[in-house]
Amino acid sequence: MALRDSALGDIKAPLAWLAGAAVVVAVLTALALFAGNRREGVSGALQATRRAGDSVIAPVSGALSRPIVWAGEVSNTIQDYAFAARQNRDLKRALVADQVWKDEVGALRLENARLRAVLGVKTEPAMPMVFAHTILDARGPFANTRLADAGSAQGVIEGNPALSEHGLVGRVTGVAAQTSRIMLLTDVESRLPVLVSRNNGRAILVGDGGPNPRLDYVRTSDRLRAGDRILTSGDGGVLPRGLPVGVAVLGLDGQWRVALDADATPIDDLRILLFRDFSQIATPGALAPSVLPGTNTEAPPPPALTVKPPRPPAPGAPSASPP
Repeated sequence: MALRDSALGDIKAPLAWLAGAAVVVAVLTALALFAGNRREGVSGALQATRRAGDSVIAPVSGALSRPIVWAGEVSNTIQDYAFAARQNRDLKRALVADQVWKDEVGALRLENARLRAVLGVKTEPAMPMVFAHTILDARGPFANTRLADAGSAQGVIEGNPALSEHGLVGRVTGVAAQTSRIMLLTDVESRLPVLVSRNNGRAILVGDGGPNPRLDYVRTSDRLRAGDRILTSGDGGVLPRGLPVGVAVLGLDGQWRVALDADATPIDDLRILLFRDFSQIATPGALAPSVLPGTNTEAPPPPALTVKPPRPPAPGAPSASPP
């Protein structure tokens, strides 16, 4: 940037006055040096001239050096401002980079926590499981299914339940070599036998396309209450007993519904329970008793009645006579 285009372009130095002042200063300086080099025998007049020259040079030199000092201060201020602006830009770039890194670390921590939770899912008794990622979300006004990257090559079959870190998500309804279709509990075709853990009641969880499937055919010894835990009942051998489903809530339509535990987090990572039937827990042969009880259910015959003869009277005793 040219000097005339900058903020200092309007300052015009009086060259003639500066040149004259420089000549005067040079002359006075020469006289002072000449006077200073005189030996001790200098006369009093020259000493007075020297002091007078010093008194004249001091204010002139101060006045001439003031613009130079001012110019140096202005230059330092401009340099400091430029350095601060450059440092501010560098700090802003570093702050943006740190924020991006912080967001990535936070996302990785959340993902790591979800994966640990999913991998920590256990059943009683323990059953084999397969870890899977959901790779497609097929949603519609009624259908609600997911595709997972685990299939028959990993041992998945139709009917296997799929669980997140919080609870049951749905069950497998289609299997390929490396993928499987999971029908969620909210799908309109979903039907699941469940139980109420508080009173061991039974019901059918029916999906209707909404976020909270309803409870139909409720059979309990006590009325349902809001907050009752809903678990899989295991009736029919479709799913194992005791998998967490959700809690009972009373819908706006007056019907009992279930707030699903699986809705607590996005359904991205799943564990597919390789459940076929209850023979995985114990084979029927192992449960058969080694010694069977008798199968004769007829009552034993009553004991035979025996009539004892009358005892003969003792000798000398009066004989009993008929009346």
